Amino acid sequence: MADVSAEPATPEPSLHRVMGPGLLLLFVVGDILGTGIYALTGRVAAEVGGAVWVPFVVAFLVALVTGFSYLELVTKYPHAAGAALYTHKAFGIHFFTFMVAFAVLSSGITSAATASRAFAANFAEAFDFEVGTGIAITAVALAFMAVIAAINLRGVSEGVKLNVLLTCVELTGLLIVIAIGLWALGFGNGDFGRITEFETGDRSALGGVIVATTLAFYAMVGFEDSVNMAEECKEPNRIFPKVLLTGLLITGTIYVLVSITSVALVPTEQLGEGDTPLLKVVEVGAPGFPTHVFAFITMFAVANSALINMLMASRLLYGMARQAVVPQAFGRVHVRRRTPQVAIVFTTLLALGLIAFVGEVPELGGTTALLLLAVFTVVNVAVLVLRRDPVEHKHFRTPTVLPVVGALSCGFLVTPFTERNPDQYLIAGVLLAIGVALWLLNQLAIRSQRGTPPRTAAPTPEA
Repeated sequence: MADVSAEPATPEPSLHRVMGPGLLLLFVVGDILGTGIYALTGRVAAEVGGAVWVPFVVAFLVALVTGFSYLELVTKYPHAAGAALYTHKAFGIHFFTFMVAFAVLSSGITSAATASRAFAANFAEAFDFEVGTGIAITAVALAFMAVIAAINLRGVSEGVKLNVLLTCVELTGLLIVIAIGLWALGFGNGDFGRITEFETGDRSALGGVIVATTLAFYAMVGFEDSVNMAEECKEPNRIFPKVLLTGLLITGTIYVLVSITSVALVPTEQLGEGDTPLLKVVEVGAPGFPTHVFAFITMFAVANSALINMLMASRLLYGMARQAVVPQAFGRVHVRRRTPQVAIVFTTLLALGLIAFVGEVPELGGTTALLLLAVFTVVNVAVLVLRRDPVEHKHFRTPTVLPVVGALSCGFLVTPFTERNPDQYLIAGVLLAIGVALWLLNQLAIRSQRGTPPRTAAPTPEA
């Protein structure tokens, strides 16, 4: 009988290593910036008041600590699949590995699908089209996702190069906000005194910061996507530590500057109204600035989020196929283009289904952060467990205290003590229930294909 750990008769070609430190840095920065900061600043301000920068700093520190754990693991095991691979290595439980993989996969695909609908809405606004909110918006979003799939299938080089362009656009938008804010404040407009004010209602200042941090953390997720591109990076053991830490520092600095200038120019009660807080900052700081430009900038920002999330999702599925956690068909690579073609098609179909049948889901951003915080908790624990698994090559080693702090902080932010909206737990529960059902179907498929009972643990990857 065949063993699920056996190599295919004809070895699949490897992925194409095209990402050097520059492209990887832009990938990390573009992935973290995404669309969150364009809409989250006002919601965070509504929870904590003028000290809106504090939750962003706390979220940055939590992400930074977890980033050190990812650095140890990605340089120790430079393969695709990221958190799911580390979970398998540490615990060897097929079901647990599958659920971690599904949590990351679903968060990426759902974010991409949501970004596609946002792209369609901003596309209509940028070009002044009357498409409404129904079928026309869905049609534009579906067409956009199809374009993303074509780019993904074309090759990682094309996808990464497009990411460079889109990252530059979204970064330019945030720098414009910072520049306009500093220029206006230089002429005495605005009030810097607001940035030390805590307006948390019935909560204490600490309670308000904790609640706001659960929102702000959504703006910091994304860096974990880069580890799924490890097999397409040149010398990942050498470049990942410096690049990932630099990317986190750049984005954290930008977020703090944007939040400070925003609340200094616009009162918090106004900043928290609507979904375009940064547009209000531009209107107050530079009334003559062509604000319709921000529709284009936001459109490009959400396009970048969709592109990066779909790149990540397909590579994660490919990586798990190579570890026999999902059927090996998902690990097939196009001989000429060197892209995981089956994984790309499958993840695209899932995204198209979400776009067509789900639409906008309330609290989806918070649910995405909730799922990823749970995954981050597992990753921080996995670092400590895998210290007993030495490897022959040199790799980054994080101080032991950091994964301990990371596991405790991420674990706490998952709990109801943070006063999360209960809808987030409901949505996460439904998604994980779907994951359980898919795991059972996958087990039946493996049993049918191999003629043997499913294994309890996936095989160890090649060195």
